Amino acid sequence: MKLDAVRRHALALPEAVEQPHFERTSFRVRGKIFATAAQDGQHLHLFVDEQQREQALAMYPAFTEPLRWGDKVVGLRLTLRAAPPATVQRLLQQAWAHRGPKSTPRNGAG
Repeated sequence: MKLDAVRRHALALPEAVEQPHFERTSFRVRGKIFATAAQDGQHLHLFVDEQQREQALAMYPAFTEPLRWGDKVVGLRLTLRAAPPATVQRLLQQAWAHRGPKSTPRNGAG
């Protein structure tokens, strides 16, 4: 999957915006980052809850790995060229829902 397709899917989610985040781009909902990507489009970082992260790591070892911040695992790192678009879309929606406000409709997004 290419970064342009990720961008289209992320920005189709309610209230999602794209903003720079250091040397990366970030996708946010009401100021909270739910995904980041390097400009080269090789990897996508997703901030999902622990249960979703562990399930994705178990189901998709070919293109996911833990995203670490120091000693802490904070999300998923996806290798985009190996990830099926439908799976990336689903994980993007999960990350958006995890970071989105409770008042934002979560079902039917995307």
